[in-house]
Amino acid sequence: VNSRQRPLEIPPPSEKDWLKEEEENFFLLDPDRKSDVLPQPFRMIHKLVMQVFESAVEIIEEREMLREAQKRKVQPIKCFPTAEFQVTERANCLAVSGKYIFVGLSMGLAAFSRCDLKDVCAWDAAQTEICAIHASALGKECHVLLAVDEMGLAWLFCFYKESFLLIKTLNEVEDISQRSPCVEAVLSRGGDYAGILLQGNTEAWLEIYQLPKDSWLTEMEENSGAAEQLAGSERRLSSSSVVGTFLLQELPVSAIQDDIKLDPPELLLTVRPPKPITGTSFKGPLDALKEVGDSSTLGLGYNHLIKDSQWELQDAIFCSTYQEYLEAEGVTKEEIPRYATFHFLLPSRILMGPEMEVEPDIPVGIGVHWYGNHNFCLYLLNSSLKDKAGSDLKPDVVWPCAAPIACSAVSSCSRYLALAGEDATITIWDKHLGYPLSVTAILEERFIRSIHFL
Repeated sequence: VNSRQRPLEIPPPSEKDWLKEEEENFFLLDPDRKSDVLPQPFRMIHKLVMQVFESAVEIIEEREMLREAQKRKVQPIKCFPTAEFQVTERANCLAVSGKYIFVGLSMGLAAFSRCDLKDVCAWDAAQTEICAIHASALGKECHVLLAVDEMGLAWLFCFYKESFLLIKTLNEVEDISQRSPCVEAVLSRGGDYAGILLQGNTEAWLEIYQLPKDSWLTEMEENSGAAEQLAGSERRLSSSSVVGTFLLQELPVSAIQDDIKLDPPELLLTVRPPKPITGTSFKGPLDALKEVGDSSTLGLGYNHLIKDSQWELQDAIFCSTYQEYLEAEGVTKEEIPRYATFHFLLPSRILMGPEMEVEPDIPVGIGVHWYGNHNFCLYLLNSSLKDKAGSDLKPDVVWPCAAPIACSAVSSCSRYLALAGEDATITIWDKHLGYPLSVTAILEERFIRSIHFL
């Protein structure tokens, strides 16, 4: 028998039962890791090592993702040259026509064969540097070349039977101070026409030449014997010891015989930039209607009845209304443009009448747009300078645009025309039917510098 002598009481706490500092959060600890807790400073070292390890794992995973994404991309095909030819002179440009490669050098021209990459002949009679070159096949192993040198001279060559024949320097004059340099040259496909853009001291203009390639071919066939002698007098390239590599040590000079004379090209058109629109010079509406003609196409806006005083009043109202915007952006006075882009165009419904007989592969017109101008102008190539003597040539068709045209491109079939405006808008026109197919707006504050059909 157990008998209590005093009542049951809660014993007072003693100091030995107090919780220690490291045991205050004992309920947060993992029981399985209770024996693995490291003391300081090993615990801090373990923490840093784990952070480094986790960062390394993240970097490895990111690189693996990038590597997998790179594998999923279409890898471009790497092309390596099968052979090469070297020249001692600096090569500035090249053009390919038929089985020949024509290279513009720092001293003349050189022709190479595409089959074996051996030299054919060279020309450096003028001791000039060729900066641009265009070539087109005429048939019967004859090619026409249009080259521009460092001084802005446009050289027209005929290449026949492995020999260069200089036909004419298109913009050469006796007084060198009156020379107008060529800044752009275009040769039509097939070699029927050539165009050069000339810049003078105060103005620029476009000259279109018709090339008499039929008479050239006839003359070449008649003088085939002389051409063979000329080709035989050319000095050949010496091949280097490396297989597939050829070294041009001394360019052979093509000596043009006096008895081989080709007909010079005929100046067909001279196109000048549009002048700024000013006050009318007509006395009445009848005078203006006489200049309009049949009114079948749009014009450049010169045939109007607005007087100079009305222009001045309109400018004054415009400037007073938008003065704050004009001061912020600045106003430049309209000037005559000095640069143009032009294309040779094949036949289409817009450029040919119902009674015109044309061949599908020969250009019938040119399309021109001048820098900073809103209009794309089309000119027929059947016009004559004699018929337009004493007056500026007017375009046959005018396509106005909402913004100044920045650049343009024509498809290989010459049916589609792309116009890019300074407002970053690209319009694709069907030149055969004469209406736009699509209009695409690029992001704001972007300027389109070039456009191409693929």
